Amino acid sequence: MFIDEATIRVKAGDGGNGCMAFRREKFVPRGGPSGGDGGKGGDVIMEASERHNTLVHFRFNPEYKAQRGRHGEGSNKTGREGEDVLLKVPVGTIVYDDDTGEKVYDFSNADERVVVARGGRGGRGNARFATPVHRAPREHEDGHPGEERVFRLELKLLADVGLVGYPNVGKSTLISRISAARPKIADYPFTTLQPNLGVVMVGKPPHEVTFVAADIPGLIEGAHSGAGLGAQFLRHIERTRLLVHLVDVSDDSGRLDPAKDVKVINKELQSFGAKLELKPMIMVASKIDVANNSKLSRLKRYCKIHRMALFPISAVTGMGIEELKFAMAEKVGELKEQVESPAGVGDEE
Repeated sequence: MFIDEATIRVKAGDGGNGCMAFRREKFVPRGGPSGGDGGKGGDVIMEASERHNTLVHFRFNPEYKAQRGRHGEGSNKTGREGEDVLLKVPVGTIVYDDDTGEKVYDFSNADERVVVARGGRGGRGNARFATPVHRAPREHEDGHPGEERVFRLELKLLADVGLVGYPNVGKSTLISRISAARPKIADYPFTTLQPNLGVVMVGKPPHEVTFVAADIPGLIEGAHSGAGLGAQFLRHIERTRLLVHLVDVSDDSGRLDPAKDVKVINKELQSFGAKLELKPMIMVASKIDVANNSKLSRLKRYCKIHRMALFPISAVTGMGIEELKFAMAEKVGELKEQVESPAGVGDEE
């Protein structure tokens, strides 16, 4: 089950109460105050994990509470600290404060760890209030309450390449050919109900290049406003470096103009509001083995006018797959270099 949103309530542990006690031992006259401090409450900690890929474990268990600190004791014994609670989230999870909408943290790398709710400080025992003029204090403090917060978790997959297009254009078949991913494949629309990630390897060891591709459920007109499955999964394209747009040039789709298909999907990307339309894009003419030559010619003409690279492929026969893989790897490499060494740095003497 793929779950990419969840709301949870967390409660850090309360601090233990300080103790009021006095030493009453033989041969120790006027022993004085000996009340120990209370222990600190446990924290609630989140950690990014590569072993998790959904938020499903939060959907069915939405409340987490850390252990409270133990109360202080006599003989200046400090109470034991409460145990922390560790919540593991998938890499790519964004944590929002559900009350204010403020972004708390963005887990973009594995093993990142952050305290999302701090445990309460333990109260001071009466031994801490002793002074030269106030030798028998009866003051002591209660423990401080731990933080209690409600978070909204949103998962955005971290992939280098996002496969987009109308339903049933061959995205799932393509990712199954270029990676070890095994998504559900069938000859009806909306076969893919959740994103699928696959690691693509290009070249031979030890000079191979790898990147991550994501198969996004099919988009239709109005996807940005909730039509089909688009609004639910368009967010997963936000972090991709490159979009690969698959267009069906066979007669299976029932749509006559592939150029119009491209315009519709591009409009949905633009309407989503995350500047998806500005991402670099590679055009792919899919199902070339059963292509309608008229539709293929229209798509070629559109790509030529807009100066876009077009790769005709057949995921069934394997035609054009290797050329597409190398093109994707090369483009992803260029985009990574641009991020690592931004334009303009070091250009001026």
